[in-house]
Amino acid sequence: MRRRSLASVAVAPTLSPAHSAGLVPGTRYRGPLHCLATVAREEGLRGLYKGSSALLFRDGHSFATYFLSYSILCEWLTRAGQSQPDVLGVLMAGGCAGVLAWAVATPMDVIKSRLQADGQGQQRYRGLLHCVVTSVREEGPRVLFKGLTLNCCRAFPVNMVVFVTYEAALRLTRGLLE
Repeated sequence: MRRRSLASVAVAPTLSPAHSAGLVPGTRYRGPLHCLATVAREEGLRGLYKGSSALLFRDGHSFATYFLSYSILCEWLTRAGQSQPDVLGVLMAGGCAGVLAWAVATPMDVIKSRLQADGQGQQRYRGLLHCVVTSVREEGPRVLFKGLTLNCCRAFPVNMVVFVTYEAALRLTRGLLE
């Protein structure tokens, strides 16, 4: 087996007909490392961080919403005389927290995705604000909520499991430490 040096990874080899048969039509990358090398070669280091400003805005607000809403919902769903909600309360609080977090995150997630996809051919957006303004002007404010329904349908069950697992691990470690 021939080993490749790191220098050979940066330059993508040309595909033979046998190799290109494995690509899905319209697919630009053969895998994550090929994607990384191609973006770095074509757009430089800056290309690897496209959309990071939108990601920062998305995650800051959504994580605050996520944990704050989980905490408040747990308080509301805790029965009188109890210090913590039961499993059903944790499931509901976790699912609702995930949905609320995605409701806050989706607008910036749409913008992040557009910024990351921009430049394949001709660069359309000059930055985050230009992307927001152009997207809303051309498609209306609803564009910022593309994918929200699907995100929420996925977020509810996923975050139910996340928080039940979190609470179980917390109770287990507290039991071990006491």
